[in-house]
Amino acid sequence: MRNIIPLIMIVLFISRIIYCYMIIYPAFEINNPVSIYINESKNYNDLLLQLQFKAHIKNIYYFKQLALITKYIKSIKAGKYEITPQTTYLQAMQMFWNGRQKPVKLIFNNIRLKEDFASQIGNQLMLDSKALLDYLNNPSIVNSLGFDTVTIPAMFIPNTYEIYWNIPIDEFLKKMKKEYNQFWTTERLIKAKSMLLSPIEVSILASIVEEETNFKSEYPIIAGLYLNRLRKGMLLQADPTIKFAVKDFTLKRIFLKYLKTNSPYNTYKNHGLPPGPIRIPSISAIDGVLNYQNHTYLYMCAKEDLSGKHSFVTTLNEHSQNARKYHIKLNKLNI
Repeated sequence: MRNIIPLIMIVLFISRIIYCYMIIYPAFEINNPVSIYINESKNYNDLLLQLQFKAHIKNIYYFKQLALITKYIKSIKAGKYEITPQTTYLQAMQMFWNGRQKPVKLIFNNIRLKEDFASQIGNQLMLDSKALLDYLNNPSIVNSLGFDTVTIPAMFIPNTYEIYWNIPIDEFLKKMKKEYNQFWTTERLIKAKSMLLSPIEVSILASIVEEETNFKSEYPIIAGLYLNRLRKGMLLQADPTIKFAVKDFTLKRIFLKYLKTNSPYNTYKNHGLPPGPIRIPSISAIDGVLNYQNHTYLYMCAKEDLSGKHSFVTTLNEHSQNARKYHIKLNKLNI
């Protein structure tokens, strides 16, 4: 019995050292934060592999022992977690056990089609891009959000959002609707009303304006031009709507055959705005429309210097002269 007591004391002493080690000292050999992903399968072995090969844990045995003691395997929670160079074994276990996730900085921009949007979101969150697209094409779901299947892109305001990686699709859509409501402040709503446009119509016009130019300084001018045409009952005749109608965004020239396309998005044949946005407009494009420039321009044409900027005029005669110069330049370049 006397020989056993010292042995017990040694074991307890070593146990305390190990326990203190797990509490005090960093458990990972990394220089920068590392993201650990636990998907809906909640695979414990996959977590262990990530800790070993992504986070370079110093001793996986200690983590396994903590998992055994805390019965973590029965309480695995999906999500995105962050391991830092200072994280200890105990801190890592507490983080996983409590489901204390690191939010994703969700970013989306420069999107034309719903398919592109679903793909961008699916690449950043756990949700399935095809399932998200199915939601966006479901009339009852988008109607409950105040949109239809062609106007739903207007609900998404390109920005940076903090969202948990494993957010369900329905919660994601509710989050985006909340952000949309917050974006449309009283000031913006008053401006839209003064233009006799709804927020959705402002977004539709902004999507056309943004497709017309790469220069933000031109947004208010182009917006004013299209508003002038709408008020006079003129066709918008916006070339970007033709590209959307034929689903070919690589077109550099819009020939007569394209103008004959039967589509509600063909603004050379249909009066007013198209039924939905031809892209998800940026905040700067939306604000460019809301703060449109009040002028008398009715026509625009890309400048012959191919700078990407435009010439704006009031008469068809002036426009025809500008268009002729531009087309001559394109012909010389075999475009």
